[in-house]
Amino acid sequence: MTIPEPRPEDVPTGGTRVEEVLRLLFDVPVGLDVAGKRLSRSGGVYAWWAAPSIFPDLPGPPNGSVPSLRLLYLGRATNLRGRILRNHLRRSGSSTLRRTLVGLLVSEGYRTTRTDRVVLVPEDEARLTAWMSAHLRLTWAEDAEPATIEAELVRRVHPPLNVHGVDPEHIQAAVVAAKNSYNASSRPVEPPRTP
Repeated sequence: MTIPEPRPEDVPTGGTRVEEVLRLLFDVPVGLDVAGKRLSRSGGVYAWWAAPSIFPDLPGPPNGSVPSLRLLYLGRATNLRGRILRNHLRRSGSSTLRRTLVGLLVSEGYRTTRTDRVVLVPEDEARLTAWMSAHLRLTWAEDAEPATIEAELVRRVHPPLNVHGVDPEHIQAAVVAAKNSYNASSRPVEPPRTP
């Protein structure tokens, strides 16, 4: 059986497309174990959710289906499965979300080291992934051109952990400080000074 290609008049555009993506992003968030089985390799956008008690000073909009969860972060990917499973759940060096979370969870004692950038030590990469699995939930929407709608989505919903693309009055100072704290956590070793 062949599935017909969508005709241009069948493809949501502009506001209609953004509205449909928002509907999917504000649907019931799933745990990371479930997401890992359902995520496709298609492009799209994704949203991370948590209970308000996780970061009480960073309120995000409530989820439309599960009001006890609040939006934390919105991102885009050319490959949803790869972005979530390989980057956000494994490597702090390539995930703004992971770096921000570590900066916000400074009291948890995460340790960093420097490669070509600041990264978590391997044991703490695993520990952060376990923390994310225990505390965060995920929604996503497939979209062939996620880069064309990400800015509009961020502008509309103001995810508190997003900094890029956010109107200046919605940027959370605590998030900027957390990112700076993370980046400063493992400075390059200074060469010894010679007299």
